[in-house]
Amino acid sequence: MTIFTPAQAGSQGYAELPGLMSRLTGDEKHGPAATSTLDVLWVLYDRVLRVTPETADEPGRDRFLLSKGHGPMAYYAVLAAKGFVPIEWLDDFGGFDSPLGFHPDRTLVPGAEIGSGSLGHGLPLGVGVTLGLKARGLGDAAVWVLVGDAELDEGSNEEAIAFAGAAGLDRLHTVVIDNVSARWGPDGALSARFAAGGWAVEDVDGRDHEALYEAFTAPHAGRPLAVVAHVEAKN
Repeated sequence: MTIFTPAQAGSQGYAELPGLMSRLTGDEKHGPAATSTLDVLWVLYDRVLRVTPETADEPGRDRFLLSKGHGPMAYYAVLAAKGFVPIEWLDDFGGFDSPLGFHPDRTLVPGAEIGSGSLGHGLPLGVGVTLGLKARGLGDAAVWVLVGDAELDEGSNEEAIAFAGAAGLDRLHTVVIDNVSARWGPDGALSARFAAGGWAVEDVDGRDHEALYEAFTAPHAGRPLAVVAHVEAKN
């Protein structure tokens, strides 16, 4: 029987993440967009996701889907810190022979569950993954999807939100990075959108690690969970 734990296999801690991210260079890292996800990614991989480099291929592992794949700098740094990829790979980010492309590729990046970067696909894929795991008798595995606020303008998300709520997919979790980049909707519109679709919703400071952990672990029996993480992008 495989025992799943959060991905604490790496030797690097949160304090080392800025140094790891500094090893990735070039405009394609999308610095502000990427750093807005940093704290969410760290809390998930450090304290919530039941997956390690050793269990990354086990059927019963938790799944993390980076829908916001056009800014992978923080994601790659966290994967390196946790031992999924060698730290040395960061130095060749976007290189001709580098596994770490400008958008993550699931066939090249250990630990990556989907190829992403074309916005609007992660949440629908998360719905499908959740249904597939349930059909395979792996309903204990949690599915986490990280999306951006502006990404939710894509219509495919509306269908995913409505279906997941109606189907009661309580193993599906979505974290929305609200860095105020979306053009449409008043304050609170993101949370209201998920709540109207039948989701449990938590609003939280996206830089507060304890608040994030409490939101990620909030009970939501019979409903999917949406955590709206409010952040200000950092350069």
